[in-house]
Amino acid sequence: MSLKLMLKPHERLIIGGAVVRNGGKTAELHVENTVPILRGKEILSQESADSPCKRIYLAIQLMYIDEKNLSDYHAIYWELVREVLAAAPSTTGIIDRINELVLDGTYYQALKKTKELLRYEEELLSHARESLQHV
Repeated sequence: MSLKLMLKPHERLIIGGAVVRNGGKTAELHVENTVPILRGKEILSQESADSPCKRIYLAIQLMYIDEKNLSDYHAIYWELVREVLAAAPSTTGIIDRINELVLDGTYYQALKKTKELLRYEEELLSHARESLQHV
């Protein structure tokens, strides 16, 4: 059975490492084999990876879509994880689960779990900004 994707006009996605952008009309695609797919809202650009946890997301995204450079992305990932855990030990539970998914090679699931980490990071940063305003 194929995966049916409905693309909005000008929507972007990655299919098996190729960036695809839809034209000016809604399109329906059927992907008939197993291949990494990320919809536009799931794609993080290098320029947008402006926080430690976003860089973790980007590293996992690259693992998912660029398997031939997996060892490079794993090295980057583990270094980022060490830095985040040192700076915010309260992330340990979420990061442990992400680590399990990365080690299992279930990168799409790891990306989904990393969104939880991104929300937590934003919460921490928000609290820090509020604290600075009261100083």
